[in-house]
Amino acid sequence: MTTDFHLRPGPGGDATPIRPLRPDDLSAWLEDQPAELRRWVTNTGFTAEPGTTCLAPGEKGEVACVLLGVSTEPTPWDWGGLPTKLPAATYRVDGTLDQASADAAALGWGLGAYRFERYRNVPHALADLIFPDGCDRAAVERAIAATYLARDLVNTPADDMGPEELAVAAEELVTGRGGTSSVIIGDDLLAANYPAVHAVGRASARAPRFIDLKWGNDAAPRVTLVGKGVCFDSGGLDLKPASAMKLMKKDMGGAATVLGIASMVMAAGLDVRLRVLIPAVENSIAGNAFRPLDVVRTRKGLTVEIGNTDAEGRVILADALAEAAEDEPVLLIDCATLTGAARVALGTELPAVFTPDDNLARDLLGLGQRIGDPLWRLPLWAPYRRHLDSKIADLNNAPDSPFAGAITAALFLAEFAAPVESWAHIDLMAWNTESRPGRPEGGEAMAMRAIYAVIEQRFGRRKRSRQT
Repeated sequence: MTTDFHLRPGPGGDATPIRPLRPDDLSAWLEDQPAELRRWVTNTGFTAEPGTTCLAPGEKGEVACVLLGVSTEPTPWDWGGLPTKLPAATYRVDGTLDQASADAAALGWGLGAYRFERYRNVPHALADLIFPDGCDRAAVERAIAATYLARDLVNTPADDMGPEELAVAAEELVTGRGGTSSVIIGDDLLAANYPAVHAVGRASARAPRFIDLKWGNDAAPRVTLVGKGVCFDSGGLDLKPASAMKLMKKDMGGAATVLGIASMVMAAGLDVRLRVLIPAVENSIAGNAFRPLDVVRTRKGLTVEIGNTDAEGRVILADALAEAAEDEPVLLIDCATLTGAARVALGTELPAVFTPDDNLARDLLGLGQRIGDPLWRLPLWAPYRRHLDSKIADLNNAPDSPFAGAITAALFLAEFAAPVESWAHIDLMAWNTESRPGRPEGGEAMAMRAIYAVIEQRFGRRKRSRQT
């Protein structure tokens, strides 16, 4: 994983200054500047619109300072394009920022410096930023590191990121941090009562796995994260068309997201007993593949009729959520690249939240909006539960109705998350379809920082006496 965030410690006295300016503040600021600079800014047409820049020259033709347009409220995305847009040099913030603005500046810079370079080494020079005064450097660094981890996992092609490699990445995450890991593999899943995970993953030459990570003091509040780990999804016997299959290396984006959250929780030392559950499979085609109208048993004892083998994510999550619920966590959140219906409703950039807990929904949406990691709530509309009925099993995984697909998928998962009261299902894209400042095209850790913020707000840091 890339570890150079292109953020440097101070003091940076020789660094080129960057002056952040809101559009409404530009005129007043220019009044106090030399006439030459006022003319330059006017002639370049700079109006301080968020994310725009104006490079002001010095007497020797060098960049004397950079003017940056910023939003009224702090957002990392105003800063996210600068590492690649500015000439390769070291920069510093000119002026005083409050902590939220300082954190946003450093976070945006670090996220904009991300590069996935596992398979090629393309020389490039990026600009560096001195950490702004007042920035919570530790918080920013753990958020950037977690994002890089999630992006790297999603961007890695399936030939190098199968169930085994995903399990190794998860185990490495807790190694040296006081956590434990266990992985159940292949036919052992049947003996351990994870039949749904086995049914979906058995057709692949790469054995399915159930990954279980634990970290923290057993006496602390129990927080459990579940991530969909479909390392590649062909659609199974209900084969996807080529256009839909092309990006399916990202179908383990839910697993990557919860591993990113876990890395932040551990780095911050939050006062929780954290558990991360990842059913890791490859949905493939072979003579032993599960078939349409097969009936699959689950850990909870409920039977599932397979209406479509391309709705496999909810099937493996059924076992994982049932396992999570047995542990009676105070907070349970699952993340999954689950439905195209959620993307039709909200687009690719806005994850959908489903939860019966109004307080949890409020916190996720409020904190997500505040830190630039937004989500949107969709309803767990109970009357649609009838669409999951089956004539021969307890549930059908894929109703024939073409409507409300994201809702019925969430209602399916709710059957297995019960009776946990504070549960949320996040249906996300985990992929940037185009490059934007701080968000390059490719794998993305959507909703990760928002979920972490909720955990941090609710449980906070460990007391020294409870550290392990």
